[in-house]
Amino acid sequence: MKPRITVITLGVDDLERSVAFYRDGLGLPTQGIVGKEFEHGAVAFFDLQAGLKLAIWNRKDIAHEAKVRQTSPSSTECTIGHNVGSKEEVDLVMDQAKKAGAVITDPPHDAFWGGYSGHFQDPDGHLWEVVWNPQWEMNE
Repeated sequence: MKPRITVITLGVDDLERSVAFYRDGLGLPTQGIVGKEFEHGAVAFFDLQAGLKLAIWNRKDIAHEAKVRQTSPSSTECTIGHNVGSKEEVDLVMDQAKKAGAVITDPPHDAFWGGYSGHFQDPDGHLWEVVWNPQWEMNE
C-alpha cells in the first residue's frame, strides 16, 4: 500500500448541522450536500490541502455501506490534527471553532513537548487538535 490518504470521512448524526459548522463556522470550502438522490448517498466534501478532502456522511449510511453494525460514537477513537504556524494562530483557530459552536475540551496551552496546542469537539463529538509545533515548518 502506498502512503496516500485522499479523504478523511467523519460520521455525523445531522448532515445539515455539520455542513453549517464546517462551512459557515470554520470556513472550509464545499459545494454542499451532494448525492441526495441516492439512498444512503447524501454526503458533503470540503477541500482541505491539495489532494486531501474532508467528507461528512451520516453514521447510519457509513454503517450500511461498510456492512458494519452502527455503534455509539466515541471522541477517543481518533483525533484530527490541524497544524498551524504560530501560537497566535492556535488561539485564533480555537476562538473561531468556539464561535462556530465547538466545545473546547482543552484550551490552548504550552505543551510538555515544547509546542502549543488545544482541543475542541465538533457538533458530533469528533475531536480536533489545533497545534503549533516549533519543529515543523508550515508550507502554505
